[in-house]
Amino acid sequence: MKQKTQDQLGKTLWAIADNLRGAMNADSFRDYMLSFLFLRYLSANYEESAKKELGSDYPKLADDDGRTALAIWYEANLEDISEFEKQMRRKVHYIIKPEHLWSNITELARTQSPDLLITLEEGFRYIENESFDNSFQGLFSEINLNSEKLGRTPADRNKKLCTIIQKISEGIAEFSTDTDTLGDAYEYLIGQFAAGSGKKAGEFYTPQQISTILSKIVTLDSQDPSTGPKQKLDKVLDFACGSGSLLLNVRNQLKVQTKGQGTIGKIYGQENNITTYNLARMNMLLHGIKDTEFEIYHGDTLKNHWDILNEMNPAKKTEFDAIVANPPFSLRWEPNEAMGEDFRFKSYGLAPKSAADFAFLLHGFHYLAKEGTMAIILPHGVLFRGGAEERIRTKLLKDNHIDTVIGLPSNLFYSTGIPVCILVLKKCKKEDDVLFINASEHFVKEKRQNTLGDGKNGSPDHIKQIVETYKYRQETERYSRKVSMDEIENNGYNLNISRYVSTAEDEIEIDLEKVNERLSDINKRIQAKTAEHNEFLKELGLDTI
Repeated sequence: MKQKTQDQLGKTLWAIADNLRGAMNADSFRDYMLSFLFLRYLSANYEESAKKELGSDYPKLADDDGRTALAIWYEANLEDISEFEKQMRRKVHYIIKPEHLWSNITELARTQSPDLLITLEEGFRYIENESFDNSFQGLFSEINLNSEKLGRTPADRNKKLCTIIQKISEGIAEFSTDTDTLGDAYEYLIGQFAAGSGKKAGEFYTPQQISTILSKIVTLDSQDPSTGPKQKLDKVLDFACGSGSLLLNVRNQLKVQTKGQGTIGKIYGQENNITTYNLARMNMLLHGIKDTEFEIYHGDTLKNHWDILNEMNPAKKTEFDAIVANPPFSLRWEPNEAMGEDFRFKSYGLAPKSAADFAFLLHGFHYLAKEGTMAIILPHGVLFRGGAEERIRTKLLKDNHIDTVIGLPSNLFYSTGIPVCILVLKKCKKEDDVLFINASEHFVKEKRQNTLGDGKNGSPDHIKQIVETYKYRQETERYSRKVSMDEIENNGYNLNISRYVSTAEDEIEIDLEKVNERLSDINKRIQAKTAEHNEFLKELGLDTI
């Protein structure tokens, strides 16, 4: 499916959402819209697989027949249902009952059936608890089909849902149901809802361009990025994964950079916000990732309750080849005394209560494999703030773990206008210097926020410039520079980017003697012309000047 078609589907769905949500806020309507899109994907994929499985036994229906083919087959083959569903579990990893399929739900909406609401509720619960081998309990927990936002009475709510589902069904009927098309439409809608949510959007969405920079960096070989991407990443982690977009971009960039040959063993994510956690799980499935190929955990990253990250035996410790993260900026947290002995922080000390930035960084870094790469988005304050943060930063530098510091332009995020940086960290780093990239003035200015050019439609390719500079460790005047540890030490382990790479233009040297000669010459010509002019004035009997 061409990119244009994918974009058209996203815009079609957004127009429907914008038109239908009425007084409902963007966050609430987002949950309904994305859940219905998710159900449509699961259903279309399931029906297509069922058609192949049943072959000539798959019922053929007339265009005006409102029933689903699977419902007819189920009625006629009661004794074979169990074996059929076992086969479907093996092939597509889940099952959906005929009455819960999108095609049946849309027929109920088209006919304004009073059973729509209750059928939807039953379908969502079934998908959560029965469809997959791995339970997706609570997947639709934020979808309140009995909310008064949909209507005051059950009949009103049923009617509103009929309208919403019918419009979505009509809008997307002509588009493909493949994972790329629907997956990209889902991502497009998340981005649009993020823009509408403003500051709150930082909770769940990393702008795609910044996500691409992180993804390209962590998929490159850690010891020598110039050799290109790795062919296999065993485990990938985002410990503040939001809607999962960043993890999906790592997967996508590995495929792009290896011409489809690169693979990821398993994707891991953690998210504290329950709504966003559910978005992430849907996002993975909607992009065709099997339930056995990812694990998203709901919980507080800093409290670290996830069992797989709490293995005390170093030999059994879970480590990741690539770690990406866009954690909440300068989050206030409450570390207790016991946390000072936590294996993640013990060697470095605790981040201050006023800003958990380094707590997030150290959490991720602890689980980084020796040959892995970590890229994390943080506010600029981590580069120069004193106190506990200075001590952590100094030890990371002395241990030669900070590989690259990338400064980005301001106003790139929905959640904040401040400029941010990307820190690239490695456990076993080859170079004994730090690469600084100052991209703060390289952006395209747009109405609501700044963006990074991607080389399309004549725009400069800021993304490629940053990645190539990292990949080949290039030095460019007023843009990038490799800085020795001695120089960083002399600056008190302060990593303020402008100390090392200034974007200011050099002042032009002025030769004062030449300027004086020119002024003297100009003055002489003025005097000569004035004398000449006065002669004319005298001839005319006028006063001279």
